[in-house]
Amino acid sequence: MGWPIDRPRRLRDNPTLRDMVSETRLGADDLIYPIFVVPGRHVKEPISSLPGQFHLSPDEAGLLALEFNRLGGRAMMLFGLPDRKDETGSPGADPNGPVAMAVKVIKDLAPDLAVITDVCLCEYTSHGHCGLIDGQRVLNDETLPHLARQALAHAMAGADMVAPSDMMDGRVGAIRDLLDKNGFKHLPIMAYSVKYASAFYGPFRQAADSAPAFGDRRGYQMDPANRREALFEIELDLAEGADAVMVKPAGPYLDVIREVRNHTPRPLAAYQVSGEFAMLKCAAAAGALDFKRSALESLIGIKRAGADLILTYLAPEVLPWL
Repeated sequence: MGWPIDRPRRLRDNPTLRDMVSETRLGADDLIYPIFVVPGRHVKEPISSLPGQFHLSPDEAGLLALEFNRLGGRAMMLFGLPDRKDETGSPGADPNGPVAMAVKVIKDLAPDLAVITDVCLCEYTSHGHCGLIDGQRVLNDETLPHLARQALAHAMAGADMVAPSDMMDGRVGAIRDLLDKNGFKHLPIMAYSVKYASAFYGPFRQAADSAPAFGDRRGYQMDPANRREALFEIELDLAEGADAVMVKPAGPYLDVIREVRNHTPRPLAAYQVSGEFAMLKCAAAAGALDFKRSALESLIGIKRAGADLILTYLAPEVLPWL
C-alpha cells in the first residue's frame, strides 16, 4: 500500500497554520466574570472555597471591574450578599443593597463593561431557598413578584441585563411584565433556563452563604438525569420573553449544551460553576494538571459544545492568554 492521500497532520505541524484552521475560537467577548458583592467600603476578603476570588464591597468591585475591563474583559455577573436576611428575601430588592450600589459604581468607572445581575432569593432568604416557603414547601407563584421586584431594582440601578436563576415556573414572564411596565422594555433577560440540581455548586454556596437550611433544591432545579426536559424549559422561557438562555453547570452537561444549541438559534450561555473551577485549581495546586492548558481546554470544550457565552471564574486569568 502507498501512502494515504489525506494526511491531517500536514495542517498540524506548522503552529501558524494550525491556529489558522482551528475550528473553535475563544475570545474576550465570550467570557462573563462572576463576582460576589457585599455591603460596606474597602472590603476585599478572600473566599476560601474559590481560590483567587473575593467578597467585594461596591467600591472594590468597581476597581476590580476597571482592571478587568483594561485586560479586555467585556462583561461581569454580580451576586449579592446582604447584611440582613428575611423570610421573603426582601433585601434583594433594596435599591441601596450591595448589588444595586455595585452596578452604579461599575457603570461609573467602566461604562463600556456590560453588567449583568443574578436575580434570585437564595442569598437573601433566612432559610436559603430560592423562593418563599410554606413549612418545608417552596412556593412557586407567590415567589414571582419578589423576583420581579429584585430585577426592577437592578434595572433602576443601571444593570445592562438581568439573569433569573431561581428556576421558578413563570418567573421570566413576571420579570418581563414588571420591567416593561416601568419603562425597561429595552432591558434584556438572560434566563438560567436549564439549571440542574448539581453537586458542583458546593463552593458557591459557601461563597454566597446560600445553602438551604432544610432539604435541597431538587424540587425546582432540574434532575441531572434529564436531557429532553432541557428543551422544554428553553421553549417556556423564550415564550415568556427571555432574550438569551443558559445551561448550568457547563462541563458535566456538554451534551445538553449541544442539544440546546441544535434546538435554538438564540444566544446560549453556559456556566462553568464553582465546583468545576475549584477542581481545576486544586488539581493544578497538587501538580496533577498544567493549569493554563487545562483551563483553556475546559473553556474550549464548552465553546465547542455550542455555547456563545461562558460564565467562568477563570475569566481574568484567561484573558491575557487570549
